[in-house]
Amino acid sequence: MTAALLPPVAPEVTATLVEDLSPRLRKRLDAAVTKLGSRPAHRDGDTVTIAVDDDTELRLHAPGGVVATVDAITCGCLLAPACVHRAAAACAAPAADPAPEPEPAAESTPDAASDPAAQPAAPTVPDSTPSPSSTPSPGDTTPPATPALATSPPSAPAATAPALAPDEATPAQREAAAALWSAGAAVLEAGVAGAGAVAQAALLRAAHTARLRHLHRGASAALSVVTLLRAARAGDPSYRTADLVTALAELLGTAHRVGTASGAELAAVRGRARRPYSPDGSLRLYGLFTEPVVTDSGHGGVRTWVATADGRLCTVGDVAPGGVGRALGVADRTVRLGDTALTHRELGRAGLAVSGATVSPDGRLGAGKGVKAVTVRGAAWTEPPLAALWETPPAEQAARALRSVSRYAEPDGGGSDLLFLDVELLGAVGESGGTCLLARCDGGVPVRLAVADDDPALAHRDNLMLLATAPGTRLRIIGRLVPAPHPRLTLLACSHPTGESTVDLGFDRLSRADLPDPGAPVHSAPDRPGGPGTESPLHLLERRVEQTVPAGRATLGMVGDVTAEARRLRRAGLPTAAGLLTALRASAARRERDLFGRLLPADTDGFAAHWLAAARYTAAVAESLCAAAWEPGPGALTHSRTEAQGPTEVQGPTEAQGPTEATAPRPAGSHR
Repeated sequence: MTAALLPPVAPEVTATLVEDLSPRLRKRLDAAVTKLGSRPAHRDGDTVTIAVDDDTELRLHAPGGVVATVDAITCGCLLAPACVHRAAAACAAPAADPAPEPEPAAESTPDAASDPAAQPAAPTVPDSTPSPSSTPSPGDTTPPATPALATSPPSAPAATAPALAPDEATPAQREAAAALWSAGAAVLEAGVAGAGAVAQAALLRAAHTARLRHLHRGASAALSVVTLLRAARAGDPSYRTADLVTALAELLGTAHRVGTASGAELAAVRGRARRPYSPDGSLRLYGLFTEPVVTDSGHGGVRTWVATADGRLCTVGDVAPGGVGRALGVADRTVRLGDTALTHRELGRAGLAVSGATVSPDGRLGAGKGVKAVTVRGAAWTEPPLAALWETPPAEQAARALRSVSRYAEPDGGGSDLLFLDVELLGAVGESGGTCLLARCDGGVPVRLAVADDDPALAHRDNLMLLATAPGTRLRIIGRLVPAPHPRLTLLACSHPTGESTVDLGFDRLSRADLPDPGAPVHSAPDRPGGPGTESPLHLLERRVEQTVPAGRATLGMVGDVTAEARRLRRAGLPTAAGLLTALRASAARRERDLFGRLLPADTDGFAAHWLAAARYTAAVAESLCAAAWEPGPGALTHSRTEAQGPTEVQGPTEAQGPTEATAPRPAGSHR
């Protein structure tokens, strides 16, 4: 049996089945999941049947494609319904994305939904986000000010309270956020190796509760953590530890912010149950290019990029289950927008006049019944209004794109991760992960162009390798920013080497006849990228952050003295990184004893706070180094200036404050 054969199971169903197990059966749950994965199964309509043994069958009934109730999973064994088989099947199946619930009619916006305040209030989450002035500068030996614990805001006078009271999290939302924090901290404590079905069920329960309390962003983060944990434990080759680090930091950071945020920030922290579309009147759209979309979850399709007359970027997509085969087929299907007869590939080179347009914050065009569209003439990349996209300096484009691809970007933040550059090809350059194409963009900044998708059915790899044999060729390109300490893009589209048209590099296949000089030798390119941050020792902190995730806090606690690593970070102008590294290691190793010398339970909340501070800090500095790398010439930012300007979501104690200082932020309802 493969997990792909099983229908998605609602998070609350899995959580309920696991919670109903006896303590003895919970200990056997992980083994039961593994054993069930080796049993034969078959699908018949909406029902999947698994042969537990020769005489016993387990059934998952999924009307509508999702197992939505506990009773939809049945087992024929003698212990049913209290057997371990039902819970094991739910844990082996993928977690279903919760269907969006209708918002209360009394609320004006989805993000303003609140819950009855009948539950007891949880303590306010302390706010320890440092101000720019509190970040230590290189050589500064003065400890930064200790973050003060946030308290409840003072009561406003009765006469002005209705007008001035900000939108704050309800007690029920704070309690749900505390549950998200606790579940995430428990995963961090145990690591992938110890975060089995029971820990995953706790995350699913917390996600379900958060969704009911309209904390959709936290619920989504918890489901992402569960999906990645299952991929890691199953040995999925697509799993990357860095993805789980990002998901865990997003979960903990979002849970932490619920108690302190208000107004617009709280709306962003809560997130949305559905993507909102707002009316945008009449639009004149100019096609740019079409790219294939193939996801690890088995979905496939296309995304066509268009620009409005004022330079805004929008997309028209068609993605559904089907993988790369569907992506190749959908490219020549009619666009689902009004009554147009254009295919996606044709729209990428033509134009549309749209009336009654609706657009989401991230630029997706809606296809409602009121949308009308007719085909009009497009524009070449060298003609207005498209030509203006290439006129913005590369450093400004990179800074804008970085805000979009940030690991912890706010939802509905808008913006695009695309860069529009005029480049001269230099040749192939070898890397540890393969070969990429080196180019020099206008302004003299060298940029590495990587393959957007390695699937052999797509044309990305062949086209890039062919372009690498034509050094000196000048092209107008479109690429997606890859956050790295050196300028790097995945190449999506380019002007044809002959200058006659454009090339969708995922679909169109170039030939040697298209190149201006097929016999030119490959340019000798440097093997190592340069620029600010290339030699940054930030990886010393990053590897400790990642080291925690596979095996948990105890592994980091067994690491020896990190004084030498901290000294190296400090010498490189990263004193905050040095302090975070020292504090993180000390928190991992700290175990207190009671009056009788017995070990007390580990402070999982305190360690999670230190880990979150380090994770968010490394992400902020890495993104700042990426932005600095795109600056032309020697005036790029230095490491120390980058650190001083890099924001952190949560700051733990620095080395100057001492590793035992209990000033790290703590979640609502946490205790030592």
